[in-house]
Amino acid sequence: MGNVGNREAVLEMGNVEAAARTLSLEIAPLEIRRAEDIAPAFEALKAPADALYVVQDGFVTANRTRIITLTLSARLPTIFETREHVQAGALMSYGPSFSDLFRRAAEYVDKILHGTKPGDIPVEQPTKFEFVVNLTTAKALGITIPETLLARADEVIE
Repeated sequence: MGNVGNREAVLEMGNVEAAARTLSLEIAPLEIRRAEDIAPAFEALKAPADALYVVQDGFVTANRTRIITLTLSARLPTIFETREHVQAGALMSYGPSFSDLFRRAAEYVDKILHGTKPGDIPVEQPTKFEFVVNLTTAKALGITIPETLLARADEVIE
């Protein structure tokens, strides 16, 4: 599911589709643009889905309660990019550590304040990622998360 009114979300959805093809997974993109599109997108699922990956942007974050409520009603395991959505009831998240990114941004600011030209500072990609699982949601969905997967989680919400 993603906001097709956001170019970056559309690009990410394309990347997800390409990755799914390499794994021989069938996906059904749920395209939304407005809050009014969310419920009909869930109703448009032609067959019972196994899971939902949600491409995150400001619109999705603003509507996460509605999205999570619909996924739980549909008994649909959902993965987001950030832990905040898991704290709000999604099953799991995997994405860059924003606290680490903010720390790195502070280091950039420090370098600039000490005279380094911004153009001389290399662009960096995230290096720390977080995996968060919500066991309360798993239990509500009737899903047992394997211990080996829980052992890899950076945070388990119970």
